[in-house]
Amino acid sequence: MIIRKAKLTDIDRLSELLYEVHKLHAKHRPDVFKKRKQKYTKQDLETILTNDSTPVWVAEEKRQVVGYIFCIYEEVKDHPSMTDRKTLYIDDLCVDQEFRKKGIGRQLYNYAKMMGRTKGCYDVTLNVWNLNPGAIAFYEKLGLKPMKVYMEEIL
Repeated sequence: MIIRKAKLTDIDRLSELLYEVHKLHAKHRPDVFKKRKQKYTKQDLETILTNDSTPVWVAEEKRQVVGYIFCIYEEVKDHPSMTDRKTLYIDDLCVDQEFRKKGIGRQLYNYAKMMGRTKGCYDVTLNVWNLNPGAIAFYEKLGLKPMKVYMEEIL
């Protein structure tokens, strides 16, 4: 297995995997997520893949993309109450269901972490939906801890 920067030719496969994640979200929170939609259009993906501040890396096995990690380099600068820092924000991480439990997600995360260090990032952050206990457990195993809690009350 190799990890490499995603290419425009990966867009169809990335779309398939993005849809798998979206289906899970839409199943558990139809009040928030639209059915049969996905997070990014193919045009959005073209923009993301050609922007250095939104790197996407893929895990490839036998010339097939089996997972991805979408990231965003963020920076807090001259904020009145927060320290200046660069952050690597993980926007999305997915491993094809057939390839899970083989360490691919961990390898993608570690690769992104390494790339964040090379860019001078202070930390790695992400959001995870409470409806996905498997993802929460996965991130906890990687060593991530809650930074803040985003709460709601449905009116």
